[in-house]
Amino acid sequence: MRKINFSILSIITLLFILLNSCNKDEAKNDEANTSSDSARKNKQLNITFLLDLSDRIEPTKYPDNPEHYQKDIAIMQEFVELFKKDMEKKGGYGAKGKMKVIFSPTPNDTEINMIASKLNIDLSKMDNKQKKIVFDNLNKIYTDNLNQIYSKTIQSKNYIGSDIWRFFKNDVKDYAIDDNKSYKNVLVIITDGYIYYKDSNSRQGNRTTYLTPEFITSENLRYEKWRDKFSSQDYGFINYRKDLNNLEILVLEINPVQNNLKDEDIIKTYLSKWFKEMGVKKFELYNSDLPDKTKTRIEKFIN
Repeated sequence: MRKINFSILSIITLLFILLNSCNKDEAKNDEANTSSDSARKNKQLNITFLLDLSDRIEPTKYPDNPEHYQKDIAIMQEFVELFKKDMEKKGGYGAKGKMKVIFSPTPNDTEINMIASKLNIDLSKMDNKQKKIVFDNLNKIYTDNLNQIYSKTIQSKNYIGSDIWRFFKNDVKDYAIDDNKSYKNVLVIITDGYIYYKDSNSRQGNRTTYLTPEFITSENLRYEKWRDKFSSQDYGFINYRKDLNNLEILVLEINPVQNNLKDEDIIKTYLSKWFKEMGVKKFELYNSDLPDKTKTRIEKFIN
């Protein structure tokens, strides 16, 4: 009987040790996960807006309510508010966020470039007094200068468009990514979703540097089983990189042409495949919508 009791006691002791060890491991994992979540939330914001100044914003050609350029401005104003909240949370000394507006290619209009330069905010290079001035005036800075950019573009009818494909090929690392690991790199692309620029019109098999309504029609990608064709015949964008694992991308204002609403799914499938191939771990793609609904999506994406 003594031997049996000793064996039972040994088993109970061993189970206790194992359970205690498991609990400690779980606690360590929980602590590590909490620490990781906290680190992500405490990262500095590095927000880059890539604007598509094509005729998508032309009120007479693509009327909307609000107009597309007004939605664009509302989107960036929402980011301004989130940027200011982050400044408040981190305090004058700790706030080192960055935010800017870029174009690809750079417009020939020197005035537009000069206006856009006023939207380049880099708190890491400012003292507390300068940060306070930015905080107090950021809404006005963005509203006034963005209105000038869009008004000038619409009035002149000089729609420069955006070479989004070439931007990712050549410039994304330099313009939208800070290699300092304390930054959360967010690229916001505001576009109707179609990819086209006059100087980027290459094709390799079923891979292209563009995606237009005409191309979708010519390739018969709107029929019922188009996804099977897309996958089996390797449709997509030509891609030269796989190094964007530290970039988060939010595409807003996707707007398929009328009578071809299926283009929405096609655009998103193309972009999703492209981003994944480039190593992007987090991205979202959203249609053009009322500012209040877009605001909710932006907050969800950032937070």
